[in-house]
Order: sequence, then C-alpha cells, then structure tokens
Amino acid sequence: MEILFDEAAIRARVAEMGREIGAFYGDDLVTLVVLANGALIFGADLARSLTCPVEWDVISVASYAGDRSSGEVAFRGAPKLDPAGRRILLADEVLDTGLTLAAVKKYFLDRGAKEVKTTVIVEKDRPRPAGALEHADWTGVVLPDRYLVGYGLDSHEKHRNLPHVAALD
Repeated sequence: MEILFDEAAIRARVAEMGREIGAFYGDDLVTLVVLANGALIFGADLARSLTCPVEWDVISVASYAGDRSSGEVAFRGAPKLDPAGRRILLADEVLDTGLTLAAVKKYFLDRGAKEVKTTVIVEKDRPRPAGALEHADWTGVVLPDRYLVGYGLDSHEKHRNLPHVAALD
C-alpha cells in the first residue's frame, strides 16, 4: 500500500474543515448526516471539530457491488430526524462517481430540507457522469483516481480502520 494522506495530515485537515464549515454556519444549527458505513470515522472526527451547533444523524446507502460502482444508489434505511426545514450537511468519505452524493442530496431536498451541503475527506480526480455531483462543498484532499482504502474507505469491508488513506492498487 502507498500512503497518500497520512494520519497527521488528516487530523489537521479535518480540524481546518471544522473551522471552515463552522464559520459558514455561524450560530445556526446544522444537521450533520453521515453516510454509513464509510463516513462514520470522518463524521465523528468532523463533528468534534465543528464550531457551530450540530445535531447528528446517519443514513445507510450503497452504490458499490464488491469493488465497483453499480451505478445505482440503494437506500437501506431512513434518517431518524425529519429533514424538513433543516440545514443538512452530508458527510461521505469519498467523492468518486458523484452519483451517491447527488442521489442523497436530492433525497433530502425532496423531503423539504432548507439546504443541503456536502463534505468529503477525499475527492478523486476523475470525470463524473451526467447528473452526478461534480465537487463537494468542502473537501479534505483531492487524490488520483486509484483504489483507496483507510479512514473509512474499504476493500470488501476491510481496511476501514487504517488511520491514513492509502492506494491499494
């Protein structure tokens, strides 16, 4: 494995993102919605770094079959909090095809969210299909389009616990 984003750099960038996002929201309450399973580590670290009032929810979605994007987003459960009227911040571990975040953003807007912003720890440098989210509102780092693991990213549910992001290929 080649480490592309080490533990110290991740910690520093997440803290910086917390300040940036906190400055954007100010004293307004934000509903941080973490996409499970991949973004649980990033979501927890980000929540502790946010300088604005925050409430937490989780939604389980999947768009991968094995190690490839299926092109379809499956919702595996609804969030606990009603999104109507809320300022939602979606946290995911990676912006890859952009299809998952686009679908989840639409899901919350269709249910009356006042606003939906996005944040990821990793954005892959790659073209995205039509209708996909091109860029997150807040990104930790942009990395090459490689098979990435660690800090929530997995290979068949393995390697999520690594404290860094590495290329497995």
